[in-house]
Amino acid sequence: MRIGLAANALHHDHDDAALFRWLRACEQGIRELNLHLHAVGRTHAAIERVGYLADYPGLLRYPYGREGGLMKLVAEVVGMHQPERTLDGAIYLIDPVDPSSIFPEAVALKRQCVIHQKPFISTVASARDWIEMERIQIGLAPDAGADDLHTLETHTLALIAHDAMKPQMMAYASDHFDVLARFSRRVATGTTGQQLNELAWSRGWPQGENWVERYQSGPMGGDAQIADLVLERRCQRAIFFEDPHVARQHEADIQLLERAVTTVTDSAVCMTSPRVAARWADAVRKRAGYVPSSR
Repeated sequence: MRIGLAANALHHDHDDAALFRWLRACEQGIRELNLHLHAVGRTHAAIERVGYLADYPGLLRYPYGREGGLMKLVAEVVGMHQPERTLDGAIYLIDPVDPSSIFPEAVALKRQCVIHQKPFISTVASARDWIEMERIQIGLAPDAGADDLHTLETHTLALIAHDAMKPQMMAYASDHFDVLARFSRRVATGTTGQQLNELAWSRGWPQGENWVERYQSGPMGGDAQIADLVLERRCQRAIFFEDPHVARQHEADIQLLERAVTTVTDSAVCMTSPRVAARWADAVRKRAGYVPSSR
């Protein structure tokens, strides 16, 4: 598996920066997965400086950002003719107040991951969560260090979908109702929340009792309301099915929610792809039912 890797300066400029917190938590998992990390120049240099992934052949150096390194990751998420130059997703640890996080190549990296149904991972919590998901999917024992990500009964989940993605959100919630129902609390923007409540009532949830707490619609400020929950660390996970093909008048509100997630990088997990979200739900079940081998 090949993953692009970049981090804004804040996240690698000291020894306890976000990039290194992730590597401390997940270096063993990276090695177990034989994950190839295609790291943009300054991020690669920072990893070498601190000494993580020493002698690991899967850590590959790309040009610095000013030399086109992030642009190359975008092209390789789309897919090149050579298999070794096609990425399965990207980890981009974002500092929301760094101007480079809204450069065209940074925005395009996320957009192409969403279009091609590949993981776009922008926080430490999301990166830890993704490594554990992939470990579980290949049959490895659960990592106790990731247990905090799986105490769903104490977590709040946000479920958000743009108009064109609402059918996929309803299908996803129907297929994975058992996992989503484990959360202590579920929140959603207006229409999505109503549709999810109707789905829950059809599945036996008590009539008239909300399965999802509804906030305003996105254009009326629902994204901003949920962003506030994230900033106050009262929402730990967002499943956000975004339509990348349509310009929206409330784009600033969408960006506000995304910035909130990256502001609390160790606390919030965000998934933007139905395929990734389904893979996560399957891993949650496998992890909960894991039985150690008797051999």
